[in-house]
Amino acid sequence: MILFRRLRTTFITLSLVLLLLVTTTACGGSSVQAYQSPTSPYTNTYSQLERGNTSAGQNYGNWVVQTAQGMIQDAYVRDNDKLGVVISPDVRPHEVRPLAKSLLQGFEKNFPNHDLTVLVYAPDKKLILTAKYNNLARQVEYQ
Repeated sequence: MILFRRLRTTFITLSLVLLLLVTTTACGGSSVQAYQSPTSPYTNTYSQLERGNTSAGQNYGNWVVQTAQGMIQDAYVRDNDKLGVVISPDVRPHEVRPLAKSLLQGFEKNFPNHDLTVLVYAPDKKLILTAKYNNLARQVEYQ
């Protein structure tokens, strides 16, 4: 009886070791390569930005892109006080400032009591306008 128990214990142990080896090998193969984020400074091509570094910023960045009706290709929120948007080629130069003002108004409603900045980038990712909102003075300054 003792011999049977030892054989059974040895068989179960070997089976578990074999199962762990097979599972580790099958699942571990993809983790060998280092993950490179799309916004990594080491990538040469542009890809979609991370929309926010907070959950509220992520949600707001997603909302901006979804509701912009094609005027905004991409958006990101950093520290709940900076909003960056990449406009589409369909946005005319005379529409950029009103768009930035509208974005600031919506941004202020979602993140009140902050000094806010909206950075507007052209489709080629070059900064074309910076709009800064001073919460105390309740004024917008364009650069």
